[in-house]
Amino acid sequence: MKHVIIIGGGVAGLGAAYKIKRAHDAGAEVSYTVLEQQDRVGGQLWTDRVVDDDGQMIVADGGSDCYMTEKPALHRVAETIDMATEETGTLDEVKKTFIVKNDKLVEMPDGIMMFAPTKIIPLATTSLYSWPAKFRMALDFFMPKKKQPATGLEDESVESLVTRRLGRECLDNLAEAIIGGVNGSDPKTMSVLATYPSLLHMEQEHGSLIRGFLAQRKKVEAMKKKYPSKPGQKRRTFMSSFRRGMGSFADALADEIGHDNIRLNAEVKSLERTSGSYRVTLESGEVIQGDAVICATAGWVASPLIRNFAASASAILDTIPFSSCATVILAFDEKDAPFDKAWHGILTPAIEHRSVTGISLMSSKWEGRCPEGKVLLRGFVGGPRSPHMLDLNDEEIINLARATYEELLGLVKDAPIRYAKVFRFPKSMPQYTVGHLDRMKALHMDVDALSGFALAGASYDGVGVPNCLESGEKAATKILGDFNIVLDEDAKPDTRIF
Repeated sequence: MKHVIIIGGGVAGLGAAYKIKRAHDAGAEVSYTVLEQQDRVGGQLWTDRVVDDDGQMIVADGGSDCYMTEKPALHRVAETIDMATEETGTLDEVKKTFIVKNDKLVEMPDGIMMFAPTKIIPLATTSLYSWPAKFRMALDFFMPKKKQPATGLEDESVESLVTRRLGRECLDNLAEAIIGGVNGSDPKTMSVLATYPSLLHMEQEHGSLIRGFLAQRKKVEAMKKKYPSKPGQKRRTFMSSFRRGMGSFADALADEIGHDNIRLNAEVKSLERTSGSYRVTLESGEVIQGDAVICATAGWVASPLIRNFAASASAILDTIPFSSCATVILAFDEKDAPFDKAWHGILTPAIEHRSVTGISLMSSKWEGRCPEGKVLLRGFVGGPRSPHMLDLNDEEIINLARATYEELLGLVKDAPIRYAKVFRFPKSMPQYTVGHLDRMKALHMDVDALSGFALAGASYDGVGVPNCLESGEKAATKILGDFNIVLDEDAKPDTRIF
């Protein structure tokens, strides 16, 4: 019986363990243990569920609150663990986004795709940009595309691409806020090839970003006409979640994996590679032997663990920077929140110099997140632009969020808070800087050469929840292959969407 030790109980580690379980259930002589240093599984899938004073449930996603519907991995696994019926889409009938400009809320213009305009009148009438900026963005139609080397697309920073095609004001007023809110990254150093390669492909294929997004919009509209939604059909939205929060997916995976195979509060102190096996030492002093190890942690955690037997790979991991963030979720009585609630989010560009970088109105974005008569707001702090925010205590972060809601939204001053929780994620967001893909290619070559060892997680090939789940599955596939075990499910690629 081969034994696999999985370091990390986030979605990547759980995905790896679940795949190994499927191999075991199919008759393979393989077992596994998941080691998680915290007292819960899920990593950045962290949902708090509490019953309020009226006996009604509040569902608060502190970490990732959704995933991209079009990425099939998460839905595929949800189907196998009887979680597919729990999937839910966003409430798109109230789907509006606002941008903070000069301490005011400006609605994102209709037709904006990512950060590029695709409709003339909304662009012309918005106060988000100055007239010179609007003309500068329109030049994207006529500017020549960047010449690329014969060897392939050349990487560049997001800041370089956006300012080159659409101008500085587009970056400062919108693109930076989107990138900071979604990726927690700095556009000055963020790699386009590693994060949004489609933008470079658009430029080469269509000669302009706006033309590329227009073509994409036409395809989406054509698909909607070809496959119209049917009465009573489950709505399909760009983003999806679960009725009891994203953490419920991690909990369901843990149930399938078996809690006897998961060790909580098990922090790994060291990892050694011996002849034909691996030796893991916990902070408690306990030693665990295994035939293989999957390190499903952040790169900065994995690096010192593997330095003694994979120095080159460790050095590459040291090049990946990380930023920290926190979310603060507050609930108020609806009577104390007399503002329009037909929106999902507010983004704050760095040029506004605000402590709260983004706001989600969770009670309008998702169905059933809080009781009737209450509103649930989620604020974001930290990230690469203000890492010092995590030095504040919970009360200080809560007070900053409340003050922001009073100023920007019109929340009643000193309104009683019905629910409050701060979720902290130190050094949790990997930064895919320019050249990331080349470094990851070298990293994978190093790791692939190590029998019985694999890496998984958000640090390498994608930060979304489905990406992390797939990275865990790929790591498990690699380890099973080292044991000469092949599952039938690996015979063909997964292309399903729902």
